Amino acid sequence: MKGQPGQRLVFGVMAGIARPLMNLLMAKTWTGFEKLPEGGFIACPNHVTEIDPVVVGHAFYNHGRLPRYLAKESLFKVPVLGNALRASRQIPVTRSSSSANGSLAVAREVLDAGDVIIIYPEGTLTRDPHEWPMRGRTGAARLALQTGAPVVPIAHWGAQQVLPRYGKSLKILPRKRVRVLVGEPVDLSDLRDLPLTRSVLDEATTRIMNALTAQVASLRGETPPPTRWDPSEHGQSSTGRLSIDEKPADDDDTAGGSTR
Repeated sequence: MKGQPGQRLVFGVMAGIARPLMNLLMAKTWTGFEKLPEGGFIACPNHVTEIDPVVVGHAFYNHGRLPRYLAKESLFKVPVLGNALRASRQIPVTRSSSSANGSLAVAREVLDAGDVIIIYPEGTLTRDPHEWPMRGRTGAARLALQTGAPVVPIAHWGAQQVLPRYGKSLKILPRKRVRVLVGEPVDLSDLRDLPLTRSVLDEATTRIMNALTAQVASLRGETPPPTRWDPSEHGQSSTGRLSIDEKPADDDDTAGGSTR
């Protein structure tokens, strides 16, 4: 397991607390982790509930990799949580700010050291009413094209039944099953030597989101919508929690989450 000694110690303590709870709450099916690259790479999971980072981090840790997340800066100001994020060397991101470029520079150093960066390409919880991956943002594509690092889609499904999207309480019983599926690296080879124009970044992002959506569809056993949800076309903010007026019509904080 890579990482600095202090970082490994912090992860060990956090895992000692989180893993028994996760094992109590969820049965697990983890598939395809033998395909993960040996060196540094960018993992791109879908994002359906606030506990996704714990679900994905649990799977990575159990397979000997210490995940480093690009996480919104406000989380680093939360008591206890902020200390844990800093101690485990997670990477703060200030949205809509030039400092986001600094975060990508740190992420590049992590990749060069052979470690794993986890980026949610949607940038926030999906706004899609049926919890499919929505429109992607270009951060993961930009980092991949700048560094040459592989991009691996990581699909998961079931965590939203434990904590529904925008939910306020855990649904403990009956015990839920969460599945995590590792996909093949996204082919960006023909884009890597091109200038980082908007069209190139959009094309790379589309390929990442297509691969991720296909993985999610495989887990769900369903066909995704023909067009990805775009918050701007539905009067929704693109980041942060949705207001009551912005929430999808079938979202219910007290429900168990979509199982479709």
